[in-house]
Amino acid sequence: MPDGDDRMRRICNRCNFVDYVNPKIVTGAVVIKDRKILICRRAIEPRKGFWTLPAGFMEEGESVEEGARREAREEAMAEIEIDGLLGVYSVPRISQVQIMFRAKLLSDIAPGPESEEVKLVSWADIPWSEMAFPTAVWALTHYAETRHLKAFPPFGNPPGTDKVTREVIRL
Repeated sequence: MPDGDDRMRRICNRCNFVDYVNPKIVTGAVVIKDRKILICRRAIEPRKGFWTLPAGFMEEGESVEEGARREAREEAMAEIEIDGLLGVYSVPRISQVQIMFRAKLLSDIAPGPESEEVKLVSWADIPWSEMAFPTAVWALTHYAETRHLKAFPPFGNPPGTDKVTREVIRL
């Protein structure tokens, strides 16, 4: 345990370099066109074959907004315009922080290499039981609560979901 720290860390025995392992950041968006929502059927694990929102891990050297736009291109060949921050969700069990935006679709869509299928769906046609991740459901629900608002404070994890994020998410 390094001096002044509160947990065990990997430390080099020669130079005392501390190898910090920190959470990964996921960025994505609830993308809208004509009151329909862009969803992607995953072509990769985890949760291959399930539906999600365009989102993924950030790359070094990019902003969260750039990452959300890149993920929309990679997963749905979509060009998007970020409208605003929707929510910041913590998933401690898998050491993730997920940053989700509201966005407008500016282009046509087609499956990218990480998607089997992409489509625009109305709220009534969202395949809720086939959604890959709780955070996508949270983002969709939070979008529905704010779709008529121009500005609002960003959301966090819904109340009572700490146990869900620690125990139920099975990747």
